[in-house]
Amino acid sequence: MILHEHAMSSYAQKVRIMLREKGLAFETRLPEGLGSGIGIEAFSQISPRMEVPALETSEGVLFDSSIILEYLEESYPEPAMMPKRPIDRARMRAIEEICDTIYEAINWGFIEVRYCGRGGDDLGPRLYEEGGRQIAQLNEWLEAELGDGPWMTGERFGWGDIVSLPFVATAALLGFPPSPGSRLAAWLKRGLERPSFAPTFAEAEATLPQIELLLDAVDSGQFRRQYRDHRLEWMVRSGGIQVLIDGLANDNIRFTNLDVLTRRRR
Repeated sequence: MILHEHAMSSYAQKVRIMLREKGLAFETRLPEGLGSGIGIEAFSQISPRMEVPALETSEGVLFDSSIILEYLEESYPEPAMMPKRPIDRARMRAIEEICDTIYEAINWGFIEVRYCGRGGDDLGPRLYEEGGRQIAQLNEWLEAELGDGPWMTGERFGWGDIVSLPFVATAALLGFPPSPGSRLAAWLKRGLERPSFAPTFAEAEATLPQIELLLDAVDSGQFRRQYRDHRLEWMVRSGGIQVLIDGLANDNIRFTNLDVLTRRRR
């Protein structure tokens, strides 16, 4: 299998963890033009949204982390990552939905402010502080979902942990860890020691030197991060609408390019 991804992407980390839990061999590739939107037409043949992750298998090509996880669980049912009861499975998907949308958008915002210089010296710190307040709220919600067990899925590591660990670990890396002594902090520590997640997150941390170069790349227009759905919502509702206005004026933000998507079929 070939996983098209960026190691810092929490969505891609979900897939890496699942592949490793299932004992499946894979190689990784970084799509050309990822982050800039330039020269990414070839990747549109693999991922119609031109986003990571995408997975090439012997049966076909898949995109979207949730779709990929469902495929892997159905195709390689052992060891099972999903619980058996429908109500428990629904709860796992609810955890995934919150992390994929609300949690990821805040972590994305942290990188926009801290590494891309969005908001400058005035608005930027206020956005960062607001993001930290929201992360604390989400961590409180996740701790309630965790309950008294060792894992989100219960006594065994599983789906709920795969879909939430990357987001909580990334927030901690960016300065907003779970409260010291909390059940969620202990869960994160267990997760970081997990053989499937330990290398996955080490690979993400190894990209930080590249992330730290984003400011110059954004200023020069070489890097134009994609503002979409929940990320765009987070920036606006958190008080960063001026970031959006400035990004449009400076042409250093972007949206999904449907021209590329339609050209791929001509």
